[in-house]
Amino acid sequence: MPHRNLGRNSSQRRALLRNMTTSVLKYGKIETTEPKAREVRRVVEKMITLGKQGNLHAYRQALAYLTEEDVAKKLFDEIAPKYEERQGGYTRVVKAGYRRGDGTPMAIVELV
Repeated sequence: MPHRNLGRNSSQRRALLRNMTTSVLKYGKIETTEPKAREVRRVVEKMITLGKQGNLHAYRQALAYLTEEDVAKKLFDEIAPKYEERQGGYTRVVKAGYRRGDGTPMAIVELV
């Protein structure tokens, strides 16, 4: 599946997605532009799937991607068990109108 460049080079894009993924898991929801929201949704879904595996290898993989250790712990202890019965679709992207300054479509990414 191809990815969006988001107007950044690969290292900047990776850093952006890592930080946004960490924020979604930490706070439960974030507001961002629509294209960024759709990209971060993919990564958050994969992190929750890792959390559902619950083994040490999955924990270390999540820890390598997330920027805060306490968020990885929260992912495995609180978030993943909540979705144990669910087969995917852990996040929701809700359109939130347009940004006042430049008219960019905004969206909210939240955990279901």
